[in-house]
Amino acid sequence: MKQKILVTSRSYGRYYPDQLERLKSLGEVVYAENPPLKEDRLSQIIHEYDAIVAGLDDYTAKVLEKAERLKILARYGVGIDNVDLKKATELGIIVTYTPGANTIAVAEHTFSLILSLIKNIPKLNEAAKRGEWGGKRELNRELYGKVLGIVGLGSIGRAVAAMAKGFGMEVIAYSPRVKKEDAEKIGVKLVSLEELLQKSDVVSIHTSYSPQKYHLIGERQLKMMKKTAYLVNTARGELIDEKALVNALKNGDIAGAALDVFEHEPPSPDNELLKLDNVIVTPHAASHTWEAVRRMGEMVTEDIEAVLKGLKPKNIANPEVLERSNIRVKVK
Repeated sequence: MKQKILVTSRSYGRYYPDQLERLKSLGEVVYAENPPLKEDRLSQIIHEYDAIVAGLDDYTAKVLEKAERLKILARYGVGIDNVDLKKATELGIIVTYTPGANTIAVAEHTFSLILSLIKNIPKLNEAAKRGEWGGKRELNRELYGKVLGIVGLGSIGRAVAAMAKGFGMEVIAYSPRVKKEDAEKIGVKLVSLEELLQKSDVVSIHTSYSPQKYHLIGERQLKMMKKTAYLVNTARGELIDEKALVNALKNGDIAGAALDVFEHEPPSPDNELLKLDNVIVTPHAASHTWEAVRRMGEMVTEDIEAVLKGLKPKNIANPEVLERSNIRVKVK
């Protein structure tokens, strides 16, 4: 039976067709319509495929149980919170991802948002294009000497910390799994989430998502922040209670926010965050650089190629699956 590969990522193969050609040499490649796919739609079609280049679709237990032929689910990205890893392992399905591929891209985008907020770049750009020079202007701020609070000191959080150090900022972080001495080696002080929110001039979120972290930043947390502070999120939209954020921004509890992610994407045109002048938004674009897309694509392609040829993939998220007797493909 000819192997079939489903692509649900919107950017895979779009910018680097050589990666797509490598997949086509392994079997029939099908692009999903209107991704990301929801649970019901995936459940209807997943039984047809041997491999998937996965975007932000819902790979729940219900979906994976319908995957009769699936050997590898290759997540085109860093996060795997949309995949039921335990169920995949139980069913003998290899799950891979692209760790580190978009670290620099997301870190640079994050710092671009921080600078845009604190320097008031969007408003100044609009004013200049209207011909407004001089006169009464809102003063912006400097980053030097300010405190950056990082929620989640993984590879992206560490890259952002390094950039902040270059701007002369003090960096503190909340990251329970990181050891104190490891943070100190890069000049970062670990603190509680409460202390971080109270002390930071900019709070930047880089933690992974899990149901336990749903609305990690809500009304109570936002009220802890300085009225002059800014909130930046390039991680997952579900980490912030958007209604609480709207209220905090309207009431002046915080000065502004920059968001690359929303709880529901694309956000509704009626979402109030899109209408506030102290909010900057980008369309989940932090990882979309030529360099990051190349790295992610190569990692995904190589892992699918390896598994479909019976070889061990490099970037496996559930290595314990290789020890199971019911693994879908025996790797060398």
